[in-house]
Amino acid sequence: MIRLPVNRHRVWQLVFDAVLIVAAWRLTFFLVFDKATPPFYRHLLDWKVVALVVGIELATFVLFGFYNRWWRYVSTRDMWGAFRGVTVGSAIAFLVLYAFPPNHTAHLPRRIAALDFLLLLAFVAGTRLLARTLIERPSAGLVAHGKEVLIIGAGDAGQLMVREMQRNRQLHYTPIGFVDDDPRKRGDRIHGVRVLGTTDDLAHLLRDNKPDEVLIAIPSAPGRVRQMIVETCRVENVPVKTLPGLHELIAGDLNLGRQIRPVQVEDVLGRQQVEVDLGLVAAYVKDKTVLVTGAGGSIGSELCRQLARLGAAQLVLVDKGESALFEIERELVDERDFNAAIAVLANSGDRAKMRQVFERYRPQVLFHAAAYKHVGMLEANPLQAVANNVLATRSLAEVAVEFGVERFVLISTDKAANPKNVMGQSKAVCEWIIESFALHPEVDTRFVAVRFGNVLGSSGSVIPIFRKQIEQGGPVRVTTPEMTRFFMTIPEASSLVVQAGAMGGRGQVYVLDMGEPVNIHELAKQMIRLSGRNEEEIPIVFTGARAGEKVHEVLWNEGEAVGPTSHPKIMRAARPQIDAAWLEESLAELERLVDEGDTLAVVAKLRAMVQEPVRTGREAVLEDTLH
Repeated sequence: MIRLPVNRHRVWQLVFDAVLIVAAWRLTFFLVFDKATPPFYRHLLDWKVVALVVGIELATFVLFGFYNRWWRYVSTRDMWGAFRGVTVGSAIAFLVLYAFPPNHTAHLPRRIAALDFLLLLAFVAGTRLLARTLIERPSAGLVAHGKEVLIIGAGDAGQLMVREMQRNRQLHYTPIGFVDDDPRKRGDRIHGVRVLGTTDDLAHLLRDNKPDEVLIAIPSAPGRVRQMIVETCRVENVPVKTLPGLHELIAGDLNLGRQIRPVQVEDVLGRQQVEVDLGLVAAYVKDKTVLVTGAGGSIGSELCRQLARLGAAQLVLVDKGESALFEIERELVDERDFNAAIAVLANSGDRAKMRQVFERYRPQVLFHAAAYKHVGMLEANPLQAVANNVLATRSLAEVAVEFGVERFVLISTDKAANPKNVMGQSKAVCEWIIESFALHPEVDTRFVAVRFGNVLGSSGSVIPIFRKQIEQGGPVRVTTPEMTRFFMTIPEASSLVVQAGAMGGRGQVYVLDMGEPVNIHELAKQMIRLSGRNEEEIPIVFTGARAGEKVHEVLWNEGEAVGPTSHPKIMRAARPQIDAAWLEESLAELERLVDEGDTLAVVAKLRAMVQEPVRTGREAVLEDTLH
């Protein structure tokens, strides 16, 4: 789309080009006729003729988009545009003067037209290159290489990104300006790149500078800021990419250039990243042997990455999925140079196998992330849900106590709060198991559970499902317009799990602050927009809630008191203690029913346990100290 030069930033460019046209025209006659223009050609230097030439060529320049960009951001594309515009403008001027000679005298000589074209092209291209070279970015070179990018954020990440772009031409990026909300930086040049304005000016800056892409280089930016940037860029039809958030950035490749990626819905959900000082609280894993069950899963694998970075002496990775286990071991050893990773292909509920593992490696800290988690699947397979979630947790806890594990951290879920399905009920019982073992007077192992909601991008979660449906052209299937869920990024959840594990509670259930619940219908619409399409192209259909699904999840059981901890984003659930004898008797009954394969009886027993638990009436111990 062609824009006329209607603002003051373009008027001076128009005036300057008019001066160049006049200078080229007069210099041509001076050079061709060696200072003395013949009388029969002097009419071509008359102000009316010169004004006609200026008018024709300026109009051509406007039509060719000369004034849609600032000169300081000239690119190879602009140079070709200048060549085409000057060629067409000079040709039209020559044809007009040749066909309609002023005063009906001699025609315009072709050598005049040719030399004027060459001089004007040199003036137009040269002044733009000179402006870019001298005024703005001497370190970036004369002409842009690859995509021209406007960088949001002139902080450390943005500055590192600019240096990497200028150093590494293989990235095929040229930074043309910063946008930063610190008004003191406006007009400053950082590594030769000017700070053009704030995010409030973004729409105007996009129209003035026409970047090929926008890069969000603020790893700590909250979702609402990213959302605003994405919407502004979408209106202006400019692609936007981002550096990952702080947790991803810490966990990922140190080369920032390789971490640039398209903005994803995870970036714009609106929750603020939780700051965790892992170095301060993770002394309990440093130089220790740590065992992680479910090590190939979404949370388990991220725990392994963070534990390796925190200085664990040895990581024992337990998973019954061969491919997932292979991938995390390969990543730790080959990509992260953590050679103390030991992969154990095993079911964490296999007591005999786990005793062998504990006897050989003697783990001091255990993170139990292995569990079945898909609500619909577990509704259809309750025997496997109880065996893998409940009975395996009890078996693993017994082995941990036998071998003197110092800390046992259970990964729980918000579905354990007021559970309405088999998955939530099984995890609620797992929390009781942890509490029961922790409060046993002869047990030294510190048991805690960490409860949180959905993690963004985990296998089988709603975001990968929606993404695949969008890639296939839709429709995107949403249960109900009202359904909401809590969301947290995988690195953030894993960091808080490590933090909660450092707290000294015995049998305590820690609940992560998940922020505000997200409407799943709105989430689907955001993902469609981020894909560059709309709801007419990718329709949304409502399928109704499936068996066991709740419309709204909660983080707390009825009757649980919410207590603070030493971390503002980690709360603790205070409730009367579960009766250990009743729990043991109920688990024995569950195990017998699973062995007999009595599905209906297992479902009934599990539901009865959750609906009518037997408690002692005493409050659980509420310690909260860091060790």
